[in-house]
Amino acid sequence: MKVLQVISGMGLKSGGPTTCTYNLLTGLIAQSVAVDLLTFDAESHDEIISRENFMKILPPPKHPRYGYSKVLKMWLKTHNDYELYHTNALWQYASHAAAKHAQKHNKPYVVSPHGMLYPEGLKKSKWFKKLALALFQKKDLIKATAFHATSTKEKSYIRDFGLSQPIAVIPNAIDVNAFSKNITEPHGDKRKIGFLGRLAPIKNLELLIHAWKNSNAANPDAELVIIGDGEVQYVDQLKALIAQKNIENITFTGFLSGKAQEEVMQQLSYLVLPSKSENFGMVVPEALAREIPVIASKGTPWEELETHQCGWWVESDLERLSTTLLEAIQLDETKRLKMGKNGRALVENKYSREAVSAMMTIFYEWILTDTKEIPSFVDIKA
Repeated sequence: MKVLQVISGMGLKSGGPTTCTYNLLTGLIAQSVAVDLLTFDAESHDEIISRENFMKILPPPKHPRYGYSKVLKMWLKTHNDYELYHTNALWQYASHAAAKHAQKHNKPYVVSPHGMLYPEGLKKSKWFKKLALALFQKKDLIKATAFHATSTKEKSYIRDFGLSQPIAVIPNAIDVNAFSKNITEPHGDKRKIGFLGRLAPIKNLELLIHAWKNSNAANPDAELVIIGDGEVQYVDQLKALIAQKNIENITFTGFLSGKAQEEVMQQLSYLVLPSKSENFGMVVPEALAREIPVIASKGTPWEELETHQCGWWVESDLERLSTTLLEAIQLDETKRLKMGKNGRALVENKYSREAVSAMMTIFYEWILTDTKEIPSFVDIKA
């Protein structure tokens, strides 16, 4: 079995798709799957996650909006010995070119939409996506052999789009060993709650700021740390709201990666993700791997925070988020530590790159061998 995965970029600033794709690839390679990743190099303001041999890195396209690349097209033409293609994300030339190449040579291909068929995602750049659907994207989806969804919620949206092919529900992979178990000693009275991600309206940060004020968390015994960056105008709006509410214990770190990000994460008592919508939310299992309990909205697919007693899965409303923040800040330290250990156990058992890559290997083999025994995590539409 020889597989080619394709994604338009693997820059560190791309966040979740970069990390989960890299973790899956390294997990597959560890299981002796012959897999390569075709991608473009990072732009000058970013850095690519890795330059290992399995990374087939091409010069970035001159116009990144669609990302057309004659070099990528020629690379596919001259490297035609792959048995299976796996495209990541939609709307970009890299994924389209791989799908078209697979169609031309009668090779199977899997599509991982990475949340891009969610209603919220389809509304963004609506006219561009409408044109892309008409020109190439709809055909690429209809002709795909199978799909990969990271949650049952994403599977539902793929079905709602009218696609009837098999869908494997396989979570994103986490390199558990890359995260230190940072809660080995009590944190004392000072509680730091962190948000990590791109600062954008869909992350619901205005609600978080209002809830922080409303929960009586704006006191010397607590601190909200906002880790990440976004459009300057939007970040300025958030800071203006904080000033208007007269809140002094909210800190912006800007974009952090590597050691700088880890140093901040090591100080957190909790992570909060109040998003209006989230396909997976890589920051959640990454926090759990560090034994940091999580507060996540029901716009995320993280009901397991409740069922595995490693955090809170709450409605995206002011009252519920406010009371949860206060509950977390006041929670007995022994209970908080226990929640952290529960989270680490959940990630080790279900979201480790070893567990996830084993599922993906089974999925690939099922596609290539066309056996009648359907894997338990694959949905076949009746």
